[in-house]
Parts: sequence; structure tokens; C-alpha cells
Amino acid sequence: MIVCRSNSEIERIREAGRIVAQALLLAGKVIEPGISTLEIDAYVEARIKKQKGRPAFKGYRGFPAATCISIDEVVVHGIPGTRRLRAGQIVGVDIGVELNGYFADAAATFAVAEVAGDVKKLMETGQAALAAGINMAVGGNHLYDISAEVQRVAEGAGYSVVRDFVGHGIGRDLHEEPQIPNYAQTGRGPKLNPGMVLALEPMVNMGGYEVEVMKDQWTVVTLDRRESVHYEHTIVITEGEPEILTVL
Repeated sequence: MIVCRSNSEIERIREAGRIVAQALLLAGKVIEPGISTLEIDAYVEARIKKQKGRPAFKGYRGFPAATCISIDEVVVHGIPGTRRLRAGQIVGVDIGVELNGYFADAAATFAVAEVAGDVKKLMETGQAALAAGINMAVGGNHLYDISAEVQRVAEGAGYSVVRDFVGHGIGRDLHEEPQIPNYAQTGRGPKLNPGMVLALEPMVNMGGYEVEVMKDQWTVVTLDRRESVHYEHTIVITEGEPEILTVL
């Protein structure tokens, strides 16, 4: 069942979303050559706790960290560790926060110093795919109109969208119905109604869409080991334009 949230519930999700946005902004500022992913995770966790939030990923199904940090060919769910960043890499940071019983979730991919032109284009396409998907999140549209638009933008630029992992509803739990794929035909899926809160998260690959899960049972990498980017916002369907809840 897809829940339509009340105005008071949406405000609580918005408050959690502001903490996510602050933490993601901090992550982008500290990313530089030489920093370890574990150090980034520590900065983010400290910021979340300072704002009275709880890192929603830590302990979730056994995940050991506050953030998912994914480098280059890692699509999602990278576990922070001692690995240090190098110039020219890209780093996806995914952050979830629970505040007073409500959740918000967002992600972005950052460049470590300067990156190659084709990688920069991939990043720009990932951002454009998310923006296009959000623009389709209008009451009366169908859920898969969002999915189809993400696919159109990504594949139109010559890239692929991951099919094994999807966006999701969010609110009282980190992951709720519906599942939101990043590919589909328009005009399908449930109709969008005001009050629905969704976490849209395109995962766009430089090469093929195929992925595999590593032995740690978390880290997801592209099968061809080419770069992948990940962008995400928590949004709410309104009577008019969609509202992004994970912004300052």
C-alpha cells in the first residue's frame, strides 16, 4: 500500500531531509585527494548527530556505517573503510536520516579534484535524469512516467540505467512501497496522488546496466567495471509541482 502523508507528517520528513541535505553538503566539502572514506563517514555521522538525527543506514540489516560511499565502478552500498581517494575518481555518497520517527534519504556523486571529460558528462547526465524524473512526479501522472523519463534522459545520452536496484517510498520506514525502477513504459503503474513521498534515485552507468554484488554482500559494482553515478532526492507529490524535501 502506498501511503499519502498528512501535512504534519510531511513537515517531519522535511525536517529529516534538511539534516540529510546538510550532511550531504558537508560530504561534498570534505572530499579531496587523500581523505579516506571512513573519515568522510565520521564527519557525516557527527553532523547528523549534532542535529539530533540518527544515521538511518547504520545497523540497517547489518550495514556497519552511517553512509554508503561508492567509488568509480561501485554503483551503490559501498562500505566506508581505509581506502583513500585519488584525484580523478568519482565518489557517490548516500545518506539517510531518521528524526523523531520519520525518514529522509538523498545521494550525490562528487568529483575528486578534476575528472575526465567523459566522466563529467556522465555526472551531468545523472543529475539531469534525476531532475527529469522529479519533473514527472506530478499528481495524475503514473509512477512509471517518472521511470520512463529517467531512462529516456540516461539512454538518450548514451548511458544505461541500473535495473537491479530501484528507488522507493519513504516516510515512517526507510524503505516503503512503491518500488520505483529507473526504466519503464509511460502510462503504467499507480497514479500519483498528493501526499505520496518518494525517494527517486537514478543509478546511471557509463557502460552496460549489468551489476554484481561483491562478497561482502553489500558492495554493488558494474559488471564491466566502468564508472557509475548515483543521485537521489526525497520528494513529495503536491497539488502542483513536486517538492524536494532533501534541500536546505
